[in-house]
Amino acid sequence: MDQLGKAGEQRPAAAAVATPSTPSGSDFNEPKDSVWSRIVSGSGLVSILAIVASLIFGAILIILTDPKVSAASSYFFAQPGDTLTAAWKAVSNAYGALFESAFFNPQGRNFGDMIYPFTETLTVSTPLILAGLGVMIAFRAGMFNIGAQGQIVMGAALAAYVGFSWNLPVGIHLIVVILAGIVGGGIWAGIAGFLKAKTGAHEVIVTIMLNYIALNLVAYFLTLPSWLRPGSNNPISPIVPESAQLPLLLGENFRLHWGFIIALLATAFCWWLLNRSTVGFEMRAVGANPAAARTAGMSVSKGYIVAMVIAGALAGLAGVAQISGTEHSLTVGIAASFGFDAITVALLGRSKPIGTMFAGLLFGALRAGGVGMQTETGVPIDIVLVVQSFIVLFIAAPPLVRAMFGLNAGAKRAKKRAAKAAAGGAA
Repeated sequence: MDQLGKAGEQRPAAAAVATPSTPSGSDFNEPKDSVWSRIVSGSGLVSILAIVASLIFGAILIILTDPKVSAASSYFFAQPGDTLTAAWKAVSNAYGALFESAFFNPQGRNFGDMIYPFTETLTVSTPLILAGLGVMIAFRAGMFNIGAQGQIVMGAALAAYVGFSWNLPVGIHLIVVILAGIVGGGIWAGIAGFLKAKTGAHEVIVTIMLNYIALNLVAYFLTLPSWLRPGSNNPISPIVPESAQLPLLLGENFRLHWGFIIALLATAFCWWLLNRSTVGFEMRAVGANPAAARTAGMSVSKGYIVAMVIAGALAGLAGVAQISGTEHSLTVGIAASFGFDAITVALLGRSKPIGTMFAGLLFGALRAGGVGMQTETGVPIDIVLVVQSFIVLFIAAPPLVRAMFGLNAGAKRAKKRAAKAAAGGAA
């Protein structure tokens, strides 16, 4: 009876929340200041400003480490213009080289040379997008998936083995390789989801340990004769045949392959899963409030397991992109740092599929352009890593970003003006 009484007391409150307090068309008469208040407090603007702030801090580091700026600063008070000019040249040259190496090279001999940097950005972005989507799915289910690195490795390992050891017809071979990568990553992440659901083991600890296990397993596999490339003593697998390779999108002069199309399809799938499917709704409900989801009749354990399996499958696809798309053979470093960068990509994307995709493109541009920046200007590629780190810092502290750009004060003034306008209208 007490429970029924409490439930009865909650129904009017829920009804009050569900009942709109204003007519449906009132948004058109809403003060503009109120709209601006929502914009400046939205996560999208904060993400953009976090990137801008990170680039500003990166520029400061470039200035501080540039030898020409250091030389000019020795007589700053005599001729301050020399220091400012040198600082501007250092930053503009570095970021200009970064842009040209990531998007468009105006000095190319032909159109293909000009767009080659952008195709490299898309190529590097492919595993970042796929792994970032995997981390994002786990986030939406209320879990912190730190194991994308190991899931990429296991997906790549299984895909590589099926690729170089199985002799299948063209077309079928590639499909089986893709499925093998999905299975490898899905099983590896599913272990963490199962332990979380059945024993309460924290997914952060479990996935970190699984990362080490995956890396050492692959290192062991690459000591076996059946995994080693014939005639080589190095820990590297045989090259997967063309029947197991993802076709190139723009011909042999570019590395961009169909893995990027798979990444776009995976983004669309994740959007549909989270916003249009029952499974996605249950995962979001479990992530928002496990107790309420359980009360509503949902299986929290199932939500954890399904979310981690899907997350691992997406990370396994990133491993397939590495094996069948770019590297074509398995090594211990097949995952590079994509699994860890995927965490940042998901954070920057605000755990939304479209946002994660664009964040993956941004980080792909930074990775692809950082090499060219170092080659052309001598600026260490570590500056790019620092910029990425600052992005994580600012994304994790939205109030700091708003304070840096004065959005807190602007939002407060907008709210006050909106309140006055509403009071005047009521009077």
